[in-house]
Amino acid sequence: MYKTLDIDRENLTIMGVKFSTLKTLESTANAIGTNMFEGFEPTKELIQLYVDWKTGVISETDFLGKLYTIYGK
Repeated sequence: MYKTLDIDRENLTIMGVKFSTLKTLESTANAIGTNMFEGFEPTKELIQLYVDWKTGVISETDFLGKLYTIYGK
């Protein structure tokens, strides 16, 4: 089933998660959209986790650990 992705270019948000630039928002939205065709179901939590990792708020180790916690793999 097709699900839309809540993108607000004016406020630079995807599913309520704030991005620093329009370019970053658009490239992330394109990547998420591509993966949605393969069955990926994005959540606000996952998008925020990605942004935190990419902006250096959390380390790669913490990023991967949280993904493991979410998906259990």
